[in-house]
Amino acid sequence: MTSRAIRLEIAAPFGEIILNKPEKRNALSLDMWAAIPDLVDRCVADALVKVIVIHGGDAGVFAAGADISEFETTYATADSASAAGNTVAAALEAIELCPKPTIAAIEGACVGGGVSIAMAVDLRVAAATARFGVTPAKLGLVYPAGDTRRLLAAIGPARTKDLLFTGRFLDADEALAIGLIDRRAAPGDALDAARKLGEDVSAVSQWSTRATKEMVAGLNSGWRDDSPEAQSLFLQGFSNEDFEEGYRAFLAKRTAQFTFK
Repeated sequence: MTSRAIRLEIAAPFGEIILNKPEKRNALSLDMWAAIPDLVDRCVADALVKVIVIHGGDAGVFAAGADISEFETTYATADSASAAGNTVAAALEAIELCPKPTIAAIEGACVGGGVSIAMAVDLRVAAATARFGVTPAKLGLVYPAGDTRRLLAAIGPARTKDLLFTGRFLDADEALAIGLIDRRAAPGDALDAARKLGEDVSAVSQWSTRATKEMVAGLNSGWRDDSPEAQSLFLQGFSNEDFEEGYRAFLAKRTAQFTFK
């Protein structure tokens, strides 16, 4: 599904998914959510893309929550609410399960569904002026299970309850301190900082970055140190094309030219 309110730009090594509804401060509508899986798939399929960056374009915000103008029809019945929930969940799952590294560049407000997207990526870079809020309690709702799970993984049970019980907003300093974001940038510089981080990620072996994502996800889902899946993934490293280039470059004291795509 396509939407003018969200678009993809590819310029190696990045695929940038841009929230593009500045007139509503990038409030997330169902057509935007529905478009995300295809945009992620296009990034995965394109060999030029090593890192996916999600940001709010020129809106001055990441996403100011859901597009409330849709609520009266979206949540009119249990069936329509279920369909909408499935659409949002599919978008977040596409981001979370993407094999390529993902980064969110956050300026301004990052609220509700904006936080959901931020929690689904691998790394979060926010400007010092960014503000965060998860506000279902202010609408008489409960945060969905997938969103709550990702928030729990990032900041733990007590802090998750703090944010969800109160619906309060926090600034970038507190977000960094509790692990809601990973890096803080100067005001207006979140995208540049995210791209710099992405360049660092794209400079190393892409086999390694993707295998690391798989290892972390597996361990989070219950793999043990001696799980066959973990052992197999580790051993695959010694037979992939980047390992031979990596160790030969190290011995020759030159920069490795990795070829895995």
